[in-house]
Amino acid sequence: MPDAQVNRLGADLTPVGAEKAGEGDIPEWTGGLSSIPSNVDYKPGMRLVDPFPSDPVRYTVTKANAAQYENILTTGQKAMLDRYADYKLNVYQTRRTCAYPERVYHATKNNARVGELIGGGNGVGEAIMGFPFPIANNAYEIIWNHTLRYRSFKITRQFAAAPMTPSGEYTMLKVQDEAILWWSDPSRQRAEDLSNNSIFYISNTIAPARAAGNVILVHEAMNAAVRPRQAWQYSPGTRRVRRAPNIAFDNPGVNTDGLSTADSFDGYNGSLERYDWTVKGKSPRLIVANAYKALNTSYKDFLQAGHINQDVVRYELRRVWEIEANLRPATRHVYARRLMYLDEDSWQLTGSALYDGRGEIWRVQEIHQVQAYQVPLCGYNAQLDYDVIAGRYLASGMQNEEPQINFFADELNGDRYTPSAIRQLGAR
Repeated sequence: MPDAQVNRLGADLTPVGAEKAGEGDIPEWTGGLSSIPSNVDYKPGMRLVDPFPSDPVRYTVTKANAAQYENILTTGQKAMLDRYADYKLNVYQTRRTCAYPERVYHATKNNARVGELIGGGNGVGEAIMGFPFPIANNAYEIIWNHTLRYRSFKITRQFAAAPMTPSGEYTMLKVQDEAILWWSDPSRQRAEDLSNNSIFYISNTIAPARAAGNVILVHEAMNAAVRPRQAWQYSPGTRRVRRAPNIAFDNPGVNTDGLSTADSFDGYNGSLERYDWTVKGKSPRLIVANAYKALNTSYKDFLQAGHINQDVVRYELRRVWEIEANLRPATRHVYARRLMYLDEDSWQLTGSALYDGRGEIWRVQEIHQVQAYQVPLCGYNAQLDYDVIAGRYLASGMQNEEPQINFFADELNGDRYTPSAIRQLGAR
């Protein structure tokens, strides 16, 4: 990319490629929350404290007044308002808090010069660290920005997942997962140095007892056209580790009770090969952002029948990219079409509308974005997958009552991510 374009980063564009200028209710980006705010009493290991506890609700979108806000609602939000009479969106002041370490900004600027799509859009070359395509030219580059967004290098986490019945009953699952995101390895110079490894990931279910000991290992590739995802699963029932090619695409996601697909984890993950991807545009929409209040709400008060407790959810008006994915001919997937919304400040997917083969909205995703100011990076607390036909939903990725994520898990080593290692982990 020419220097004249690259030099827009940090000028009229933020260091990761968002428009720096404001627009109506969207303010100018002035650096975000790059350190612990002075008005919060936060200590390492704590859940994130809300820096904006006194912000009032500016307005509320309901089924009755949805037409007034049609231009700033996502397709999925409209479906939820149609489906549930008590569903609402409390809208707050927009605070553009997303910020990242300076080394991520530096790497992202270099990526703008050298990053390239390879493998027919199924891989990234030359770039490393940060965001591969901060000045994106097509939908593939935008989705790769989401996939490779900065989430630190080595991470450990414990999260909860609740597959909800229509009446609001659930059995809570607890999962310990960890990842080495090789893309963010500070010792590497370019994607080609990664031996085609993008992410090593382990998921270990620890509760309830009947599910405990199920362990998943995934090796995600930088270029799926060269080597597809490799996955293994340990089952305590058989005490064996088996290859798990079903942990991909539209196979049911692990610990989802069939309410989500494997490629819906993190909003979207994995190979792009089954869809044709197009950019619908970028425009102001309501998304969940600065979700500190929801993060600090107990599961008892967060989870309810039909949908989560919308009183604790903070919506803000943000500019988002809208991406459409349509199933390619002679290719199968339970979702024939996906509409995805990605926040310009983080490139994180914040919501989706997922269509069945009849062209009807089947499921709606919502991801609760929150700035981890102690790192700093823009991450998320919870992912909701709503089945608007069955009236059920899956709440996953929740850390409301879990230990704080460790974004600096330096003890993790690549040698741990082997089939034999997960057998030992599951057998404990």
